This record gives sequence, C-alpha cells and structure tokens, in this order.
Amino acid sequence: MKKHSARVAPLSSYSSQVLTCPISEGEEGSESRADTPGSEASGEGTSYQTCANTVLKVLGGLLLVLCVSSSWVGTTQLVQLTFKSFSCPFFVSWFSTNWNILLFPLYYGGHVVTTRDKQTPIQKFRECSRLFGEDGMTLKLFLKRTAPFSILWTLTNYLYLLALRKLTATDVSALYCCHKAFVFLLSWIVLKDRFMGVRIVAAIMAITGIVMMAYADGFHGDSIIGVALAVGSASTSALYKVLFKMFLGSANLGEVAHFLSTMGVFNLIFISFIPLILYFTKVEHWGSLSSLPWGYLCGLAGLWLVFNILVNVGVVLTYPILISIGTLLSVPGNAAVDVLKHEVIFSVVRLAATCIICLGFLLLLLPEEWDSVTLRFLAAFADKKSEEHGEELTESSIHTRSRSRANGTVSIPMA
Repeated sequence: MKKHSARVAPLSSYSSQVLTCPISEGEEGSESRADTPGSEASGEGTSYQTCANTVLKVLGGLLLVLCVSSSWVGTTQLVQLTFKSFSCPFFVSWFSTNWNILLFPLYYGGHVVTTRDKQTPIQKFRECSRLFGEDGMTLKLFLKRTAPFSILWTLTNYLYLLALRKLTATDVSALYCCHKAFVFLLSWIVLKDRFMGVRIVAAIMAITGIVMMAYADGFHGDSIIGVALAVGSASTSALYKVLFKMFLGSANLGEVAHFLSTMGVFNLIFISFIPLILYFTKVEHWGSLSSLPWGYLCGLAGLWLVFNILVNVGVVLTYPILISIGTLLSVPGNAAVDVLKHEVIFSVVRLAATCIICLGFLLLLLPEEWDSVTLRFLAAFADKKSEEHGEELTESSIHTRSRSRANGTVSIPMA
C-alpha cells in the first residue's frame, strides 16, 4: 500500500494540470485567421515600398545620366560659340574655375535645408577640413595639397579648350574619354590595383582610336595638334584622379565641395597673374571689359559648375558608373549637334576611331569581379538546362512505360 500510494499523484497537481491546458483548436484557428490578413498586408506593403524605391532609384539614375551628358554637351558647344567672338582659352578656363568657390556655400545651403542638427558655417568648414589632416587646414597644407591639384585642373581645362579650337566637339569629347584608360594604367602602375586583362584590351583600343583619329587627316596640320592637346587633357585628368585617390583617399560630399572651393580660391589668388601676363604679351587680347561676351562666359561657367556638381554629387550619392555613362553619352550628343547645326561630315576613319574609343570606355566600366560573376551565371544556366533536360527525359520515359502497359507489353529485367 505504501508503494502504491507513493505512485499516486496528488489531486492538486492534476487540477493544476487541467486548469493550465492550452486553448482549443478552434480558438487557435480563429486567432491565426485574424493574424493572417495583417501579415499579408504588411508583406504587400513592404514589397510595394521596395518596388517603388527601386523604380525611383532607376528613374533618378537615368535623370542624372541625362543631366550629366546634357551639361557636358552644352559646355563643349558653348565653348566653340564663345571662341567665335572671344578666342582666349586660358581666360575662359581661369574664369570658369573661379566659380568653384560657390560649391561649398551651395553645399552648406543644402545641409541647412535637409538636416535638423544644423551647424554654423565655421563648424561645418572645420569638419570638412579634416580631408587635409587631423589638424584641419593650415597655410602650409593649403599650399602643399591644393597647388598640385589646381595646376592639374587648370592644365586639363586649358588643353581641352585648346583642342576645341583645332577639332570638332565630337572628336575632342571622344578623345577625352581615353582618360578612363589612362586612369586604369596609372592605378595599375602606381596604386598597384588589380590587373585585369579586359582593361588592358580596353587601353589598347583607346590608343588605337587615338592613332586612327590622328591618321584621319594624314598626320599633319591642325588635326595632329588637336589630337595631341585632347590626349594631353585626358592624361592630366587621369593624373589628377589618381593623385587624389593616393593622397586624399575617399572623401564625402562635404569634403569634396570644400576641396573644390579651396581650389577655386587658390586659382583666384595665385593663378590670376597668368591671364594678366598673356594679356600684356598680347597672346590673349581681351579688349575692354565692356566688350567681353559676358553672357557666353557666365553661361559657360555656369554649365561647367553644374557639371562639376552633378559629377561629384552623383559619385557620392549614386553609382559612379552612371556618371561615366553620362560622360560617354556626350560623344553622340556632340555628334548630333555637329551634324545638325554645324553640318560636319565625319569620315569613315573618324567614325571608326570614335566607335573603338567608346567601346574601350565601355569595357573599362566592367566591375572587377565580372569574370567570376559571368562564370557563375553560365554555370547556373548550364545546370538549369541540364535539369530541364533530365525532367524531359524522365517525363518521356514515364510516358513510354505507360504506353507499353496500355499495349499489354511487360519488360523483363535481365539477370
């Protein structure tokens, strides 16, 4: 009896077990049915929001590409219009570079409008000055860091403008696209970036296009000089970008705006003597200030400023490849304007050279992992094809067996 009574559980435990029983199946079903519409609605809302964000991002990228290409085409065409009445390329370059001073004030205005934690201009200026070092910008760092980049910037613009006096806008914009190949070669040699065979091929294509462009008029006259000037502009632009990546690294939007405004200040203070020397030596004669085409000059400088804003803002806020595509689209844009407005007739050699350079530019836009991604895609595609082929064989064998059974035939396996 003692052993038997020890095995019997007390009534209190049994009652508690009964009281704590789970809810019935019907109540579970009602609660799950009550929760399902809400979860479905939240899932639909999330997917709708994702699709809307994707569509907006794609549309914004397309709009940015169009704005970049339009601003660069407008700048190039307006330069040639300005040269008809005012052929002073260095003064035009100097005047347009001074407008870079407006970049940091414009950035600070956008910062005040878009953020809640507002900073004073001096605080924001000091924060963005960290690009020069932990101690901020000093006079020594200002001269040491800004001077070489300002010189390269001026040389790039000046050589580009000189080339526009010798060649059409289409040829100059196509030759300028070779800067992408020069950036790769310099990054590979100086920065020890990853070697990519396809980019070497693209660089060879760019060099081939340059030679063909120079050969179009028989290696003489203004053609060879214009090609040399355009290639020089692309080279200094590539050197500027590689040195920026080497010494300053990656920078945010505020630091880029601060740096470009600093270069504008350096240009105004230290490079202003060069236009004066060219004026007094009569290399570039302006005439009186009232006779200058201020409308063309201000429009050109404004478009150049818009292009710089779009390029630097776009690189920070969106994909850099979109900026490159926008620059590339300036080639067919300038070609359309040259044909329709200036009635330029392109030779077969020039068209072939332009197409080769543009194709090389597109090859340079391929990502570093493009080969492995392509191989994975091809492997997945082959696996899918093999699975579909296996399913077809299985279905055909099942269909054959069903027909044999219907006809009364039986297959006897071999021993």
